[in-house]
This record gives sequence, structure tokens and C-alpha cells, in this order.
Amino acid sequence: MGKLTAIAVKAALTNPGTYQDGDGLFLKVDKHGGAYWLLRLQRDGKRQDIGLGSAKLLTLAEAREKARELRKAVKVERRDVLAERKDEAAAKVTFREAARQYHAENKAGWKSAVYARQWLASLENHAFPKLGDIPTVGIGSPDIIAVLTPIWQEIPETARQVRNRICAVLDYAHAKGWRSSEAPSGHGSLKAGRGLPRQVKERANRKAMPYVAVPAFMVALQHKPSFGRLALELLILTGVRSQEVRLATWAEFDREARLWTIPADHMKRSKTHMTPLSDAALAVLARAAAFRRAGSDVVFPGVAGKPMSDMTLLKVLRDMSEPYHVHGFRSAFTDWAANEGFADAVVEAALAHKTPDAVQAAYRRTTYLGTPDKPGARVMLMTAWGRYCASGAAGTGNIVPLPGKKAG
Repeated sequence: MGKLTAIAVKAALTNPGTYQDGDGLFLKVDKHGGAYWLLRLQRDGKRQDIGLGSAKLLTLAEAREKARELRKAVKVERRDVLAERKDEAAAKVTFREAARQYHAENKAGWKSAVYARQWLASLENHAFPKLGDIPTVGIGSPDIIAVLTPIWQEIPETARQVRNRICAVLDYAHAKGWRSSEAPSGHGSLKAGRGLPRQVKERANRKAMPYVAVPAFMVALQHKPSFGRLALELLILTGVRSQEVRLATWAEFDREARLWTIPADHMKRSKTHMTPLSDAALAVLARAAAFRRAGSDVVFPGVAGKPMSDMTLLKVLRDMSEPYHVHGFRSAFTDWAANEGFADAVVEAALAHKTPDAVQAAYRRTTYLGTPDKPGARVMLMTAWGRYCASGAAGTGNIVPLPGKKAG
């Protein structure tokens, strides 16, 4: 027979202390108003205190019944109840929870805040839809392959990053005791040519639209306004990379000075880059400003006002049944500039490419931007490119038909 009564328990809930019922069962009430049942047992000569639940939710009779079941499990069945509870809790840790915790613990040591955002965003966009709610203990190679297959050939570099990041999270989960094994190896079932197909060479994957087709494509791009299409327009008109346009904020643009200053942490080479803005580029910004979202400084926002994913721009092309790659527009720009006779050094500066010759890099200090009174070669280059891209505007009669398509 226990020492406590239902009336005694009710009275104890307002008086901090420890109240024994017998056979290891006791009620603990803390000074903050918390009250919970505990069962104290000996297992293999070691004391174990096992929580039974809140005394405000569990009656005395219910606590005694749970205590009886646990005594049997420990003393008769020789089970390690605490280890079982730990395993049960670990088995419930989802991939999303593990990824966010890994990210929170490691982001301070990464190279930039932008990289930290991209790291998590890549999983949010590609891994969480399929893996987010699955406990880490249950994720294997087939699950990871299912995530990677849709993007493995379309955006190979991103796909490899996603694979590596999924594996990092699963290794972290293993270290935390949330799964029994490390992640499947990138040299095993997740290697190209094994569980995943061999990736097409990057040059073939990043197929460029012929520059003669760009003016007509720009017209088609404007038929159905969206932030994704506006972002792709600006990318084409400025020759920047996908990341630079997706992360762009309004603070980067000086529309009066016709200049876009891209911060170093948005750039591939981590160096600030300035891009002259043509009339066509300024027109895109004006259209984007008309749809600017309150509370967001992102020029081309995605979900909840955050930067759009790296798949958004590619999806625009696929929705328009175009076989080309977003990065290929930099090649189209380069081919057009060469055909128009612009100097290679000016084009390379416009693309923010690294000067391959170390001696030239040391002595070439110019940005080819010039001054407001005397525009430099890059200003003339981007002005001419913008005018060319806009040359297919309705009513000009200059629409160039896309390969295999009829003009109209």
C-alpha cells in the first residue's frame, strides 16, 4: 500500500518538496510550480531515475500502474528502459530537424553569411520536400537518389552540393546517436555511374542559346510577367551569374548613376563587381519595382520574400520549352561581343572573370567604366548589348526567329 493519497497529492502540488509513495515511486514538486512523478530503481548495481510524467496530468493511480509496469520491465525482463527511451527519441529526429541543428551549430565557421543561407536553402529547395519529415534513422541510398535524380543532369553542380550536404547531415545524425550508421558514401552507391547516372559534361549541360535568337526570346519572356522572368531578363541584359541576380537587393542599385554594385559575398570570386545598367536593364528594374513586396529588400523574391531558388530561372526556360541553360546566356553575350568587335579584356571584365595571366592581373587596374562625363568601354558594351537584346521589341520588325521556330 502506498503512503500517498489523492488528497495528499493535491495538497503537495502547491508545496515544493519530495513526497515518497513507496517502492521507489515519488512525487517531486519544484519551486517554479512544476510537479512530476519519478521511479527510482537499481539496475546492474546502478541507480536509475525514470520519469513517468507530469503529476498535473497523471493521477496517483495512473502513476502507480506505470511504476508497476516499469519495475517488471527492469527487474523481470532485464530491459534498459532509459536506453530504449533514448533510442525511441532519437528515432523521431527528422532530417529537417537534424539539418537545421547542424546548420545552426556550424554556420558561424563558414566563409560567409551568404554561403550559410545558400547551404540551408539548397536543402529546403531540393531535399526537404522528400526527406524533411523522414526520421534520419530511416534514410538510405534510395531516398537520397530520389532527391537527386530530378536535378542530377539539369544542375549538376548544385546536385553534387545537395548530395554532399545530405551526407553531412546524416553523418552528424550518426555522431549524435540518431542513426546507427554514417551516411551512404559518395564513393559508393551515391557515386556517378553506380546508383546515379554519369553526369553529362558541363559544356553540353550548359547549352547556350545562339545570340541571334536572344532578341526574339526577350520578347517571348515578357509575355507572361513573373519575378522569375524578370530576374532572367536582368541576368541576360547584365551578363551576371544566377546567384548574383537571385540574391540582388534594392540597396545594390543606383538607378540614377545607372550602376549595379554587387557585393563581394554575392560573387563567385568574393570580390565586389560593378555592372553598368543599360536602358533595357533599367526598364526591368522599373517593372520589378512596381511589384516590390513590402518588408522585403530582395529585388526578385521567392517564397516569403526570400531569394528565389536556383531552379527558378531554369524552370522559366523549361516552361517555355527552351533546351538551353541559364549560364549559357553568358556565352551568348560573349559570342555577340566578339562578333561586334569588343575587346576581350573588356568582355572578361564585364563577366567578372579572373585575368589568367598573373602579370597582366597585377598591372591591369582599370574597370573600363570610365566617368559620368566620359563613359568607359564597359558602359558602351552593356549599352550596345541592351539595345541589341531589345531590338526584337514588338513593332520594330527586327524579330529574329528562334532555331526551329517560326517568327510570329
